[in-house]
Amino acid sequence: MRRAAAITLGIVFAALLCAGWIAPYDPRQQLRDETDASPSRHHPLGTDTLGRDRFSRLLQGGRISMLAAPAAALLAVALALAAGLVFGCLGGWCERGFACLTDLCLSLPWLFLLLAVRALLPLNVSPAASIAVTFSLLGLLGWAGPSRILLAAVKGHLASDFALGARCAGCPLWRVALVHVLPNLLPVALAQFLVTAPAFLLSEANLALLGLGVAEPTPSWGNLLRELEDFSRVARQPWVAAPLVALALVVSCFHLAVAGEEAGS
Repeated sequence: MRRAAAITLGIVFAALLCAGWIAPYDPRQQLRDETDASPSRHHPLGTDTLGRDRFSRLLQGGRISMLAAPAAALLAVALALAAGLVFGCLGGWCERGFACLTDLCLSLPWLFLLLAVRALLPLNVSPAASIAVTFSLLGLLGWAGPSRILLAAVKGHLASDFALGARCAGCPLWRVALVHVLPNLLPVALAQFLVTAPAFLLSEANLALLGLGVAEPTPSWGNLLRELEDFSRVARQPWVAAPLVALALVVSCFHLAVAGEEAGS
């Protein structure tokens, strides 16, 4: 299952990276004489109420979501890895203070902070600025969960025989951390990345459903889901649920990859 999930994610990534060649239309192009059209040979998923090709917007929006969310997850895990390594090696009151700060951050409703900061931006903010702000906030605020796991892993490795043997041989603590502990943390960091990336995909989708995600006319899987607010329309035009299917498929593949990673470790 892990291999099948990895292959599926690879195919999706390859298709989204080649969206500029695969997409038949510009995702912002409005075909006024083909508004709300049904699927056809020219429009595999039809068009929306503004005449924009849904298939092109699905590919272009997926490329934004699938590149920005893992980038934000990489930022969050990198911050968590650095903090866990530093405070785990310092120990004592520094470690206890960092653990309390992590618990405090996990207890706070950061979604409301995301909503507040994103709502402070003007309504006519450029799509590039909305993408940068949304996913930068996710990356900067998402370090607490992975850092808790990584801090425990650091303490476990520092108490292991190979780390104690290196210290007894006169190896300084910073060298033990960088040479002996850090390489052993990479599988844990990878698992945390695979957990955090789909969480950020869903967070962006939640913000977009509230009108605070990636700004129009640039598509993302989050703002494409806003068409699903009208359930009667979904019943009449089931192809509008394609972004939901794509998002569910990618998130499921990420979780299957995490399950395989944990089973392998």
